[in-house]
Amino acid sequence: MTYSVVVSISKQTLDVIDSASLTPVKSYVISTGLNGIGCDKGSGKTPLGHHIIRAKIGHDQPLNSVFVGRRPTGEVYSPGLANVQLNRDWILTRILWLSGTQVGVNRLGQVDTMQRYIYIHGTPDSEPMGIPLSHGCIRMRNQDIMELFDLVEVSTPVEIIC
Repeated sequence: MTYSVVVSISKQTLDVIDSASLTPVKSYVISTGLNGIGCDKGSGKTPLGHHIIRAKIGHDQPLNSVFVGRRPTGEVYSPGLANVQLNRDWILTRILWLSGTQVGVNRLGQVDTMQRYIYIHGTPDSEPMGIPLSHGCIRMRNQDIMELFDLVEVSTPVEIIC
């Protein structure tokens, strides 16, 4: 079975769609960019438009594994670790690295989603979902990102809409 993904900024949801029947098979509550929508580098905004999953990172890592620069640090997130590193934007468990497909909109130049390191990734389960709070990425609960990671493949289409 093949899938596509639709991220709704206004609803703060991520839906997995069966590509053959065009019916939703899963829906998750997410958190997108605190700064709103936009594609410019350095904006902290979530980019709109058509994307693909460029890479899947972390398939062999444990739940709550910590990533920096798309590499596991060997740490496992805990409240104790969080208390030592306040205000850190945690990237946990799995990473789905997005790449824009629309030149001038979300690909190449000052609007390149991949060069902005925009991911779908896990975040501490204590973080609120359903409201925009990220630095531009799409945050998910750790169990949810693990499930999504197993459903999708590299090159899966991802559409981010208002």
